[in-house]
Amino acid sequence: MPYEAPDLAKLSLSDIAALVATRKLPPVESWEPANIGDSEMRIASDGKWFHQGGEIKRPAMVRAFSSLLRRDADGQYWLVTPQQKLSIMVDDVPFIAVELQSEGEGPERSLAFRLNSDDLIFADADHAIEMRDGMLYVHVRGGMLAKLARPVYYELANLALAENPENPSIWSKGAQFQLAAPA
Repeated sequence: MPYEAPDLAKLSLSDIAALVATRKLPPVESWEPANIGDSEMRIASDGKWFHQGGEIKRPAMVRAFSSLLRRDADGQYWLVTPQQKLSIMVDDVPFIAVELQSEGEGPERSLAFRLNSDDLIFADADHAIEMRDGMLYVHVRGGMLAKLARPVYYELANLALAENPENPSIWSKGAQFQLAAPA
């Protein structure tokens, strides 16, 4: 059965929470295989995945590879299985937040993001939103970030400005995130 990406616009936040809870990722942090090499793969700054220069166009493949992705303390990215650990080049960050769902207002707001890998995450204390070099990012897992795609960035900025035009910030799941660059 082919995989179909979730459409956040058609899901409630409780539906999204159920999908997040059912997605079990492999324990790549605990795997330390002896066989180390190069995957000959690259994730471009626009979120596209490449192997030996050719774009990987099958979303299911990107989803599968992204579930094996790990970042070490030195900032190196790896594709990890119990048998192999293969380096992968990442131009900026490995994920792009391509869709946003918001429910509630102020401190009662919850924000869910769909990533280009079709992973779903909620912004919260463990998945903070932060500004870096004028771009917004959300923490995904294991020190990895997702850059907000331009439409998602503008949608989030409009929500923040509507609530607090003097000091743009946004709440999600009880955590508040500043959207303005530090002075």
